[in-house]
This record gives sequence, C-alpha cells and structure tokens, in this order.
Amino acid sequence: MTEENPLVESVGEGETAGDEWEDIDVSDTEADRIARKRDREFSEFRKRLKDADQLKLDDSAFDDATYAAIYKLVQDGHVSAIGRPISTGKEANVYEAAADGGERDVAMKVYRVNASSFRQMRDYLEGDPRFEGLRGDKKAVVLAWTRKEYANLKRAQDAGVPVPDPIAVQRNVLVMELLGEEDDAAPTLHDVHLENPETAYENVREYMRRLFRAGLVHGDLSEYNLLVWEGEIFVIDVGQAVTVHHGNADDFLERDCRNVANFFARQGVDVDADDLYDYVTEPIADDDAA
Repeated sequence: MTEENPLVESVGEGETAGDEWEDIDVSDTEADRIARKRDREFSEFRKRLKDADQLKLDDSAFDDATYAAIYKLVQDGHVSAIGRPISTGKEANVYEAAADGGERDVAMKVYRVNASSFRQMRDYLEGDPRFEGLRGDKKAVVLAWTRKEYANLKRAQDAGVPVPDPIAVQRNVLVMELLGEEDDAAPTLHDVHLENPETAYENVREYMRRLFRAGLVHGDLSEYNLLVWEGEIFVIDVGQAVTVHHGNADDFLERDCRNVANFFARQGVDVDADDLYDYVTEPIADDDAA
C-alpha cells in the first residue's frame, strides 16, 4: 500500500487522471515564522550555513526564509549535513546532503526565490488551476513550483516511473533521494555509452506512457533529464510537468517526443517522433484496465 500523499487528491468516480490537481498552499510556513522570530538557535545555525564554503558559491539562492526552511528540515530529521553542490542553475541549486545522522545520502534542491526566472516558468503556469492568482507574485510562484515538483514526483512514483524518491518539502527547498554516491552523482543519459540503446528507448517510452496515463506530461524531457544509475534510467526535473488537460500539454508532449526520438535516432535506433507520440497516448485497452 502506498503512503497517502496530502498534496495530491485522488481521482474521483467518472474522472480521468489529470482532472484532479493539487491544492497547493503557499501561505506562510513554519520556516517563515522561524525566519521572522530569529531566535538564538536559528541565528547560530544560519551563521554556520552562511560561512560554509559550499554555500558561498551563490548567495542569491539563500535568503533568511530559505535558511529557516533548511533549519526546519534539520529539526524534522530530513537533513543532518550539507555537502557539495551537484548542480547549479538559473532557477535552483542541488546539493549533496545526509540524513538519518549520516546513514542516508539525499539531494537537497534549493529554488531561488529572488533569482528564479518567472518568464521561463510562465508557459507551464498559464492554464494550470494550481497557479491561479499567483502570476504577479514571484515568491508564491516559486514556493508553489517547489511543492508541485514534490507532488509530481509522488504521482510519477505511484505510476511506476523511476524517479528520485521524494522525501520532504519545506518552502522553496525539496529533499529527495540522491541518485549516485557521495562525490559521484549519477550521469545523464547524454553522458553514458549505451550498450543496448534499443532497450533504453523502450524503457523511456514506457515511462512516458506511464506518466501520461497518470495524467502528466513532463514538458522538458530529453537525454539531459534522464539519469542512469545501477543499470536503470530515472526521470528527473519534473517540476514543470503539467496535467494532460493543460492548454499547452499537447505541444509539450510533442516536443518531448521529438527530443527523445532525436536522441535515440543518433544512437542508431529506428524511431519516429510521431510513432512515439502515438505510443504514449494510446488509450488503455479494456483488458489492460481490468
């Protein structure tokens, strides 16, 4: 039995996947209250993080409320230590971290509230009921985007798509499973030699179909958003994924199919983007749905 996800409503009778959406709350969190209160313990924690070499790489990702979000994740046991950055981007930084007193490696993704590009997010937000009323408030958009990524990871996982296990979300900070080992992050599909590209393609197209049948379109799928770890391909960066009823969902899916088809064609696989689209969107047969 899968754990109930409080961010994702179940599909009601007579509905199809994608008709439902997450009720995403962007009101003040415990992290915001901690940041305002600034007690001695939090102030000392904030100073230690600000002085950490690995976090000095980009101060724009860390405002007081972000420090408070990390502080709350530490208090709740989801993070016990923070390591080097795995990746840095325009919208978010991803860091190696430890949980359970160092017994488990995790990834901590920190979205920038001040530096996030609203324009790049806009195409994914317009028409999404989860973001109504948020378009003029960048902070609210980023906080909702972070929670949406957590919810999308949960939905993909429940659909049988290999994704990093989502662990916790607090404000603009997401903690999830680390794919790879300490100081050795899992490579992207682009960076590995595929011994059997046909099998890899069959796996990726099946994951795309499972996402679609769960009501999601990735929206930015390519060889750069697929990781290879322990012989398995994982789908990452699902923050921008939209429901199948989003106004741009079909355009996003067509682009995903082109990206995937073009990559595997370069690997020698006989693949066509239109055929991939038809496979992903093929209706569920009655005997399969039973």
